[in-house]
Amino acid sequence: MLADLRIDNYALIEHLHLKPSGRLTIITGETGAGKSIMLGAIGLLLGNRADTRLLFNQKSKCVVEGHFDVGHHPEVLDIFRAEDLDVEDDGMAILRREITPAGKSRAFVNDTPVTLEVLRRIGEHLVDIHSQHDTLLLADEAYQLSLLDAYAGLLPVRARYGAAFAGLRQAEADARALEKHLAQQQRELDYNSFLLNELEDAKPRTGEQEELEEELKLLENAEEIKSKLTQAADALTESEYAASGTLKGVVSVLGQLAGYADTYAALRERLQSALIEVNDIADELTQAEQRTEADPKRLGVIEERLNLLYTLQRKHGVRSPQELLTVWDDLRGRVGNVQELETRLETTRTAVKAARADVQRIGQELSEGRKLAFPKFEQETRDLLAELGMPNARLVVRHEPAPTPQASGLDAVGLLFTANRGAKPQPLAKAASGGEFSRLMLAVKYLLADKTALPTIIFDEIDTGISGEVALKVARLLRQMAAQHQCLAITHLPQMAAAGDLHYFVYKEETPERTVSRLKVLDKSERIAEIAQMIGGTTPGKAAVQSAKELLKAS
Repeated sequence: MLADLRIDNYALIEHLHLKPSGRLTIITGETGAGKSIMLGAIGLLLGNRADTRLLFNQKSKCVVEGHFDVGHHPEVLDIFRAEDLDVEDDGMAILRREITPAGKSRAFVNDTPVTLEVLRRIGEHLVDIHSQHDTLLLADEAYQLSLLDAYAGLLPVRARYGAAFAGLRQAEADARALEKHLAQQQRELDYNSFLLNELEDAKPRTGEQEELEEELKLLENAEEIKSKLTQAADALTESEYAASGTLKGVVSVLGQLAGYADTYAALRERLQSALIEVNDIADELTQAEQRTEADPKRLGVIEERLNLLYTLQRKHGVRSPQELLTVWDDLRGRVGNVQELETRLETTRTAVKAARADVQRIGQELSEGRKLAFPKFEQETRDLLAELGMPNARLVVRHEPAPTPQASGLDAVGLLFTANRGAKPQPLAKAASGGEFSRLMLAVKYLLADKTALPTIIFDEIDTGISGEVALKVARLLRQMAAQHQCLAITHLPQMAAAGDLHYFVYKEETPERTVSRLKVLDKSERIAEIAQMIGGTTPGKAAVQSAKELLKAS
């Protein structure tokens, strides 16, 4: 609901402040006084294109600001959450548009800068302007279907369908992504499997290459090693000047001196220990010499194994045994991943089938509900149009299966209209003239007034082409609809003007510099005078004044 509107520096408007009623606000005034200009300013709040030529003062910026109660508009709150915009605790939101003299346009929601697209998305749920030349939302088939579902009481079913449809789209997207990934992996599967089998057959292990390289050195130099070990062992125990023999002699000498001092005894014990160690070393050298043998067969096995490990490393572009083991683990993961992807894809395809079944099931429920409600909607609309002076008008709901499930259901739905007997109904945007469309829109919105939270509706000269009894019926319907939600009506008919809860008068004021558009709230006596002038002209007689009083009393 629009709680407050301020317009500064726009066209003929220097300053304008409008606080509409929560129900029906009437705006009247002479032609050219600025009523349509005010609608143009409101259009800026809805994201319309700006034009600096419309600035009242070319040296100052234009500001249009609207205060809206958005607490009862879940679609708007969803946009606020998606765009990380705050809403006041009382549910109020301030939309503001600024146009600088340089032509720069800025949009704000609660003082947070937003794009025009965001402002447009919010505005289309808050204000619906209907004029002779502007069909806006009602000409849009998606919006038509939303209204029809609201009329049929199907919004809860549609919400369930929307959730199921979103689930289906997500499952299908997951399946497509897995299929693409799996196809890529499968293209590489044969080669990766070959490489993996090669490594599985080779079974390289940590530290193996180092061990084999050390053993290879021993086998390749076995004869030299054997000779050196023998030479070393002989030098310790067998040669003429063997170390063990020399040590034995020294031990004997120190034994002879041990009786003279404890120091000699200690030295003898230490040397005896060294002699024992030398003999142990000589034994180990002998044993090592005996174990060392040239083994051509074993040498061939080691060389073959090392060549395999070196070849695998070159093949996989690595420089160490550890990197080769990492490649092995990676190949195991890749080959195993294909099997895992196949399992995941099968699970996802099952989820797609289940989601598709949910969409079909809930979609059929939605379609059946629509089939039951649409004939009643068509008949009620025709009856209302007849009351509004269009006895031959027909509104037809085109309802047929959609080629594929849509976000709105399994149906292709749209409104077709004709105002003339025998004429084929056409889409609304093509079939209805300005006045016809305004009354049609009034009929549709009247039927929906107690079924959904409609936006603030601004009727721009909905009274075109009507008068007398039809005008009274239009005024009555408008007042009844305004009992459910906010309406503003720009009118030239006294019957309409008398129906409002609040009456604004737009007028021109001539200043020395230029013409300025002004706006004021009419009190009771001023309303009588204004409505009397709408009936009887600039100088209404007593009859016109009396008729004005009667219209106000009847409303």
